[in-house]
Amino acid sequence: MSDRVVLAYSGGLDTSVAIGWIAEQTGSEVVAVAVDLGQGGEDLETIRERALACGAVDAVVADAREEFAQEYCLPALQANALYMDRYPLVSALSRPVIVKHLAEAAKYHGATTVAHGCTGKGNDQVRFEVGIGALAPDLKVLAPVRDFAWTREKAIVWAQERDLPIDVDKKSPYSVDQNVWGRAVETGFLEDIWNAPIEEVYSYTCDPAEPRDADELVITFDRGVPVAIDGETVTVLQAIQELNRRAGAQGVGRLDMVEDRLVGIKSREIYEAPGAIALITAHQELESVTVERDLARFKRQVEQRWGELVYDGLWFSPLKDALDAFIEQTQQHVTGEVRVVLHGGRAVVSGRRSEESLYDFNLATYDEGDSFDQSLAKGFVQLWGLPSKIAAKRDLNK
Repeated sequence: MSDRVVLAYSGGLDTSVAIGWIAEQTGSEVVAVAVDLGQGGEDLETIRERALACGAVDAVVADAREEFAQEYCLPALQANALYMDRYPLVSALSRPVIVKHLAEAAKYHGATTVAHGCTGKGNDQVRFEVGIGALAPDLKVLAPVRDFAWTREKAIVWAQERDLPIDVDKKSPYSVDQNVWGRAVETGFLEDIWNAPIEEVYSYTCDPAEPRDADELVITFDRGVPVAIDGETVTVLQAIQELNRRAGAQGVGRLDMVEDRLVGIKSREIYEAPGAIALITAHQELESVTVERDLARFKRQVEQRWGELVYDGLWFSPLKDALDAFIEQTQQHVTGEVRVVLHGGRAVVSGRRSEESLYDFNLATYDEGDSFDQSLAKGFVQLWGLPSKIAAKRDLNK
C-alpha cells in the first residue's frame, strides 16, 4: 500500500487542490478529514463527496459540535478566556479539535504524514503542527501553501487544468473562519487599520445601532456549566447556539482589534462572538458572587496565561493541563442564576443570585439590620497601613 497523507480538509479551493497536488508530488494517497464545529455552510456529505471527486482515496467527516462545545468551549468559558482581554479565542479553540481528529485518522489509516492549508504568516500553522507533535510525534507535517509558495492564482489554474468540481471564480474579499463559538474576518480593505468595517463584514450579528426592544434572559449555571436559559434545560452547545441567536440579534459580540500574533506581527481582525461574550459576561458575574477574594484574584492571573497558551497553540501542554485542574477546582461553587439584558450591542448583568453566594446582605447594608461591627475597623486600618507609615517616616527623615 502507498504511503498515506491525512489532510485537514475544509472543502474550499486550497485544500481541494491540495488533494491532487500532494498525490502528484509525493506519490501518496490522500485521506481528507473534515470536522464540523458548527461553522454552517455546506453539509458534511457534500464536502465528503467533493473530497472524493478531487482525488481523495477516503474522506472522513466528523460532526464534532457537541465535543467542541463541551470539551473546548466550556473550559474557555470557565477560564473567562479573552486573549488581550478581548478576543474569545474563536479560531484558537477549534484547532486542537481538528488536530485530535487528524491524529486519530492518521492512526486508523496508517498515515505517515498530516497536511494542512495554513500560510506562514498566521498562528494556525503553529497550532496544527505543535498539536500534532504533542499527540503523534512520529507524524511528519506537510504545508503546501506555506512551504511551496502557493497563491490563489496558482490554485485556480491547477483546479481548472484538472477540471476539479469546485467554484474557482467567486472570491470573497475577506478571509473568514467560523464555528459555533464565533466568527473571524480579516484581509481585504480591513488590512488598512484606519478603514472602518462595513455591515457586509458581519454575519452572526445585527447592527447594534438599529432601534429594537431589549431582550432579557436568565442563565442558570451549575458548577460553572450553563445548564438552563429562562428555565429551559440546555446542553453547552444549545446554550451557545441560543445565545448566538439572541445576543447576535442585539449586535452583541462585535470586536474590531489589532492583535499580537504569535509569529511576531500585528494583525487587524474583526470578530463576532455573541454567544461567547454573553456567556463569559454572565459567568464572570456569578464568579464575583461565589468565588472567595484571593482565589478570584489569583484566578484572573491564571485566566490570562490560559488564554495565551491556547492562542499560542499549546492546548496539549503540561502547563495548560495543570491550569485546567486549577480552574476546574475554582468552579465548585459557581452555581446560580444571572439575569442579563441584551441591547445595543452590549450584554449587561442586571441581577444575580446563588445558594453558594458569599454576599451577606446584613454585612453589606448601611441600613437597619447592619451586622458589621464597625468598631473593629479602626484597628484594622491602623495595622494595615503600618508598614507604609513606617516607611514614610523613614523617607521623610532623610
